[in-house]
Amino acid sequence: MAQVRSDLAVRSGGGPIVTKAVVNASDRLNISARDLAKILGVSPATASRMRNGQHVVKADTKPYELSVLLIRLYRSLDAIIGGDDKVAASWLNNENTALGGKPAMLIQNVEGLSDVVRYLDCRRAPV
Repeated sequence: MAQVRSDLAVRSGGGPIVTKAVVNASDRLNISARDLAKILGVSPATASRMRNGQHVVKADTKPYELSVLLIRLYRSLDAIIGGDDKVAASWLNNENTALGGKPAMLIQNVEGLSDVVRYLDCRRAPV
């Protein structure tokens, strides 16, 4: 089972590692290429090329930053759910009253993605 890379690897590895990690995370969460494109702010063709290994997100770009956030979302959700990707994908596609909508829809813009990541971070490590 392939693992999504750690934050350290993401920060130090640049585009190829981030691209592979975001594709793995989106696959595990059952995020389609079309939805991945919306989340990252790229064309559907670019998202498909990322999945086929024909495109790498470049460091210091918005798609790169959004990729890192989506990876962080996956890692936080994975820690909360306990590694069950089916449950994680289900959580993403069900209504969440605390967030005010379905997380899968909310993460399709920057503010929503940031809100969902913050929510998961708080749930993951309550003080």
